[in-house]
Amino acid sequence: MLKFKRLLRRQFNLLLGLLSMALVVIFAACAQTPTPDTSYSAGAMPTEFRIGYQVSPNAELLTKSLGLVEEKYPDVTIKWLSFASGRDVNTAMASGGIDVGLVGSVPVSTGIAQNLPYQVYFIHSVIGDNEALAVTKASGINSMTDLPGKTIAVPFGSTTHFSLLSALKQEEIDPNDVTILDMQPEDMLAAWQRGDIDGGFVWYPTLAKMIEADGSILITAKQLAEAGVITADLGVVSKDFANQYPDFLTGYVAALDQAVQFYRDDPKAASEALSSEIGLSPEESLIIMDKLVWLNAEEQASEKYLGVPDAPGALSQVLKDSAEFMVDQKAISTAPGLASYKTALFNQAVAGAKP
Repeated sequence: MLKFKRLLRRQFNLLLGLLSMALVVIFAACAQTPTPDTSYSAGAMPTEFRIGYQVSPNAELLTKSLGLVEEKYPDVTIKWLSFASGRDVNTAMASGGIDVGLVGSVPVSTGIAQNLPYQVYFIHSVIGDNEALAVTKASGINSMTDLPGKTIAVPFGSTTHFSLLSALKQEEIDPNDVTILDMQPEDMLAAWQRGDIDGGFVWYPTLAKMIEADGSILITAKQLAEAGVITADLGVVSKDFANQYPDFLTGYVAALDQAVQFYRDDPKAASEALSSEIGLSPEESLIIMDKLVWLNAEEQASEKYLGVPDAPGALSQVLKDSAEFMVDQKAISTAPGLASYKTALFNQAVAGAKP
């Protein structure tokens, strides 16, 4: 459907297997909405749970659409707060405005470097073809080597910002030779429609709208991952909340796990549930959903990802490498050692989640 060019160079080779684990097993089962596991015995219960989500086709958005958390915890007020980017989620976390949030791996790595009071408790998705650099046909851009002198938009500090800079580095293109503008997705789409930019590195559904408006794909996050540049959407939790309500958080992960299983059991039903949230048809939604790697809690508790309390997973190294890259780009001044990133993995929830 979309045509891509292949990149083959190395960088961040640890965890190259992150993308090789596909959506794996698709279980044959009935297409009913999963019934929340209310038998889980939670300890201390919050009166309110504030979820900072982004409109991305993942288990958290599916959980929202299916109402799994509300059914599982009827006595807890569940607040779903929408954010446009991980940078905005970081700001909300720093101010104490949310309890959990979805942030890309790159802004998480910088957030940890800047001592934001959170830890990673879940991997919402490993990013693939759902993030890409789209260019206008009028721009005359046919390859990465055509980018010097062009104007490209990207949300600064995001996974797509990291991907764009990595792609330029691999092609030995000086970022100063490209006009790179900091734009949130909705502003990027408006600039695209006005003809103010030549391209933008962004995610769906904005990416789909740009392609529909006379655009084409130049390179995707999946291609970069195959070259060793790994990115992911991560769930972060306030340290205070995790310390006070660890059992509740484990129960929330169990609800996310149910959503992953629902998608694996019946992708069509899952896409129908997500379509209204994403603002696309069920068919279009399924295409986007399939561009991501959805991991269940058991997979995330492996050494490849979050690991377990006694053995933090290799995601810590990916985060450290991402932060070091951002130091090189002068986005942050310093990055802490690997031990800090291991400490930042709250893997108790995936280790203890019950299906």
